[in-house]
Amino acid sequence: MRRRRHLRAAVAVIERRGRLLICRRRTGDSFGGCWEFPGGKCESGESWEVCLRRELREELGIAVRILTVCGSMRHEFADGVVSFRVFRCVVARGRPRPLAARALRWVKPDQLSRYRFPPANRLLVARLSGSASSVCR
Repeated sequence: MRRRRHLRAAVAVIERRGRLLICRRRTGDSFGGCWEFPGGKCESGESWEVCLRRELREELGIAVRILTVCGSMRHEFADGVVSFRVFRCVVARGRPRPLAARALRWVKPDQLSRYRFPPANRLLVARLSGSASSVCR
């Protein structure tokens, strides 16, 4: 029997003037064309915060100020599980650029449901758009 993978990922809810930053995955990536919140997988031994800062620097070319930890979530997939830690942030330095994404967009929370997100992001989208209990607010 194959061992199930357990991944950890840090996710940023980056706010600017009442809008949230979302990134569109490249076409050839898994869930290509879907939108997601910036962030990524933690490396072995890496703290959540270090992971988040590294991923945002690599993927968007920015530094952030973490305002609060919004919470944690889990998502089961075919051969494992991913644990997410969600952080509410603002840009401290730089201007977000799509270095590892097809596009970026700043959207109002109540508009999130108009975008197609991977299954692992759907609970966060529901919470941020107000259709479930609040997270990051």
